[in-house]
Amino acid sequence: MSSSIHQTHNQDSEYSIDELARVAGTTVRNVRAYQDRGILPPPERRGRNGIYNHTHLARLRIIGQLLSRGYSIANIGELIVAWEQGQDLSQLLGLESALTSPWSDETPQYYDALELLTLFGASVTQDEIIKAAELGIIEFIEEGSRVKVPSPRLLDAGLKLVSLGLPLHELLNIVGGLRGNVERVANMFVDVIARLIDTYGKENIPPSSATTRLADLIWQMRPLADIAIDAEVARAMEKAIAKYFGERLDAIMEHLKNKDGNV
Repeated sequence: MSSSIHQTHNQDSEYSIDELARVAGTTVRNVRAYQDRGILPPPERRGRNGIYNHTHLARLRIIGQLLSRGYSIANIGELIVAWEQGQDLSQLLGLESALTSPWSDETPQYYDALELLTLFGASVTQDEIIKAAELGIIEFIEEGSRVKVPSPRLLDAGLKLVSLGLPLHELLNIVGGLRGNVERVANMFVDVIARLIDTYGKENIPPSSATTRLADLIWQMRPLADIAIDAEVARAMEKAIAKYFGERLDAIMEHLKNKDGNV
């Protein structure tokens, strides 16, 4: 494929069939099978190449979610038909993309297990490895010989903090605590989106007239959610640091006061 195929997961992303399958976490065989069954739109043809985009990725993610919930390909086909009836296909795929596109543009990285362990140094323990896997920071694949890192940025930040002296088990505890709080906030945002969509009834597909509006609304909420979370984290860190240094200053002043009083 040419270098014009983008690797980030945004509305301008383009993929070969191999890239699409990898990003969607499926196989090329499945992609072709879904096209044959009519539940995945065909790619754009450019010469001999088939070009897929974010709308195909969105549809694949919906198919994957439904399969994981126990629905059959036939069931999914029936849903897609119902979903497409009375809908403009471009509007429909736009809503699918808004609902399923990742909120991060990160591309997972893969390591040999020993290579990743070497990055953290000889002091890493089995409990820390297990904890990192439980948090989804690392995922063992290929019978444990390979490791998938969904967020290379998080791994890089962790490596830098460990190199500065922060114990890995403490860092993992911080990530675990952060995870619970962030997930509560994420659920609140999703509840807001759900209430907007559920005005048509949970069992009903939004009408064509509302599809584009809902997609635009969700896309606009994405950066606003990121801004709100970043701002609140910054505020909380400033508050925590001010409290820490304030308490240290009080302790120092009290010590000096007692020292002077004992002279």
